Amino acid sequence: MKNLPQLIAMSCIALGSVAFAHGDDHYRKKPGATHEDHASALGQPGDPNKVSRTVEITMTDAMRYSPPSVAVKRNETIRFVLKNEGKLKHEMVLGTIRELKEHAALMLKFPEMEHADPNQASVEPGKTGELVWQFTKAGSFDFACLQPGHYEAGMKGQVMVVGVVAPAAQGVPAPAKQGDMVVAQASAADMTDGEIRKVDKDTKKITIKHGEIKNLDMPGMTMLFQVKDPLMLDAVKPGDKVKFTAERVGGALVVTEIQVAK
Repeated sequence: MKNLPQLIAMSCIALGSVAFAHGDDHYRKKPGATHEDHASALGQPGDPNKVSRTVEITMTDAMRYSPPSVAVKRNETIRFVLKNEGKLKHEMVLGTIRELKEHAALMLKFPEMEHADPNQASVEPGKTGELVWQFTKAGSFDFACLQPGHYEAGMKGQVMVVGVVAPAAQGVPAPAKQGDMVVAQASAADMTDGEIRKVDKDTKKITIKHGEIKNLDMPGMTMLFQVKDPLMLDAVKPGDKVKFTAERVGGALVVTEIQVAK
């Protein structure tokens, strides 16, 4: 029994070591899984020597990011420069809405927990931090501050990643290649040809001169459309030749997918 105090001390050290690292087994949903694994749905940690461009984001005690949304191209490596203008610690964590909600709940339960994954960066008050990430998959992704209570107060944002595809032949989508930007990879046979005439980010609307929209039984004309996601407007400009899909949503005509060709 003389070794009992040593055994107790060793046990306490082992238990204490699981409470603070965000990727520890204590918080994993399955053996070997980490939050970096979950973030692989967004892409992968970026090489600081291969940064495509830098995006500056400010964080404030009003529990907001500025800007709250960012548009990038698929395969771009982005350096996020994070400026904490508040008096509280803030962070940027990339993930899906489900993952971010789960992590935020854990932070409320374990406020002493510290993040240690490449898909996040924590910044002390008045300081500047960096997060480098390569977005390898197209789609809408999310980020948030998971400091206790910050996510619940609305400190969240979105990254819209526009993909790349080659022109399709005979209605069959071709393999993706660098050069043609898309918001979603739909079959060309289901899309309408058009030309962008005007992009109005203030009203979140887009004017397209288009051919027949078969699913709406609409002849070719020039029309003003709403867009499913305002970030779509960052992927196009007047004069672009496009393929797009449009639907009736809540009494409005809405562009739901758009592809820009060379």
